[in-house]
Amino acid sequence: MTILNYLGAHWLEIAGAVTTILGIWFTTRRMLICWPVVLAADFLYLIVFYRARLFSDALLQVFFIAFTIYGWWHWWRGIINEGEVRVVPLRPRGWIAGLIFGAAGAVMLGWLMTRVGAALPHLDATLASYSLVASWWGARKHIANWWLWIVVDLVYVGEYLYKGLQLTALLYAGLVVLAVLGLREWRRAPVAAQIAA
Repeated sequence: MTILNYLGAHWLEIAGAVTTILGIWFTTRRMLICWPVVLAADFLYLIVFYRARLFSDALLQVFFIAFTIYGWWHWWRGIINEGEVRVVPLRPRGWIAGLIFGAAGAVMLGWLMTRVGAALPHLDATLASYSLVASWWGARKHIANWWLWIVVDLVYVGEYLYKGLQLTALLYAGLVVLAVLGLREWRRAPVAAQIAA
């Protein structure tokens, strides 16, 4: 397969990978521009995952779109009020609630995905559910989002290799690196005065 044939066959996945990398990079820097870039990536990967029959991941993109719009608004409001994006600490009950919601979502979504013939229904559902938790924490400016993304993205690498989505697997390996950078950058960020769950 020539490079042009590969680009022609995988242009959507390539566009999704590029916009995802840019969006996450902007997120690690706490730049408001991250949200419209991530929104574009959400739409692109919605199509990629649907075509690969990774229905949990495709459904996840729908939720990502909603969280992206919410995160954009929430960060924008924070910039107006505080002049910058400030990290908000996550209390232990927030950690516990997030992990419980992630597990409950994994069970329910896994059950649904087995009925619709999704590929890897339980693994994909678990990753999708915990991705929602990480997205919510990110939209709420909790540094904990990066810890969860590191774990989830590592497992996603294996899933995408198994499904033959090599470029997306490579992307998610890069997202692990970006999550580590995000964790480092957000640890240096100003912390908001209030502590939220």
